[in-house]
Order: sequence, then structure tokens, then C-alpha cells
Amino acid sequence: MPRAGLAYDVIVDEAARQADEDGFDRLSLARIARHFGVALPSLYKHVDGLEAVRRGVSVRAVEELGSALADAVARVGAVDGGAELRAIADAYRGYARAHPGRYAATVRAPVLGDAEHEAAAARVLGTIFATLAARGLTGPDAVDAARALRAALHGFVSLEAGGGFGMPEDVDRSFARLVAAVDAGIGTWGVRAPGGAREGGGAREGGAGSV
Repeated sequence: MPRAGLAYDVIVDEAARQADEDGFDRLSLARIARHFGVALPSLYKHVDGLEAVRRGVSVRAVEELGSALADAVARVGAVDGGAELRAIADAYRGYARAHPGRYAATVRAPVLGDAEHEAAAARVLGTIFATLAARGLTGPDAVDAARALRAALHGFVSLEAGGGFGMPEDVDRSFARLVAAVDAGIGTWGVRAPGGAREGGGAREGGAGSV
């Protein structure tokens, strides 16, 4: 008999827990079924397979990350793009450290037409773009800055999670300096020379719907 209360959200909850414990790429329907004490076919009454579970974990993780970033910015309590950017960076790293498996799931891009996943991703981007706008970055400049920020943060937290920082110097200090360097660098991208041309070259053409 299937376990009472077994449902899609309950299965995703357990999958998210297992992802943090064992790794997102090691999710297994068989292990999830064992946890609930049911036969594997019983799970298929509630989910369409492993890919559906992985998608559920991805959506859950992006929603949680979005909430973490928005809450961090709200706690800053002032219109200060630099402080908000540092808060975003700290929250991003904090989530990746607390939930390594779920964080790995956030890297998956939403499938076109998956409204729930796209909405969760839009909240993350909305917080980041609002913070960049406070620093005078909009349009293509904001897209470039968001990509640079994501690349820097993802690279750091991935190396940290994999034990890639073996030297004795303080990792927290290194992270703070990385964020400060990104902040200082992107702070110059919206500066325009007299006459409207962007300093350092002409305006970039084109754009992107997402980073």
C-alpha cells in the first residue's frame, strides 16, 4: 500500500534533501522510494520519472535562492547599489554552502514554456537587475554586469564546494575582494563620455532576454 500523504511536493522535498546530502547528479528514484518505504512503481503515481523530480528540485532551489537574494537586499535597508550587491553576493554564497545539491540544480536553465521555472528565474534576475539599476546599469550594460557577477560568484562557490582553495589565506577575505573587484569594475560600464558615447569604445549592439 502506498504511504499515506505521498505526493509530488513531498517527493520533491525528499529529493531536495537527498540532493544536498549526496549531490544533485546522484538523485535516484529507487533511493527516494526506499526512504518512503514504497515500491518504485508507487512513485510513478505521483511523478513522471526522474527528470520530473530533478525539474521539481530545480524550481524549488531557484525559488529559495530568489527569496534569499530578495531578503538580503531588503535587510540592507537603504538605496545603495554597492551594499545591495555585496548582500546579494553573500546570500548567494550562503545558499550554495548550505544547500550544495540544490545550488547545483539552479544552474539548469528553464525549459521554454515552463512558466513556474521561468517565474522563479525571473525573480532572481529581477532582484539583480534592480540592484544594478541602482548603480546606473540598465539595458545591455546590466546584462553584461549580471553575467559577470554570476560567473564570478558561481566560479568561486563551485571551487569552494569542491575543495579547490587549499592555501591557508582567509577564504572569506578572498571572496570579499572578489566581490569588491566585480563591483568596482561594473561600476564603470554605465559611464558615458561627453556626447553620449560610452567611454572605452562604442555601444554594444544587440541584447539578450536572459543572462
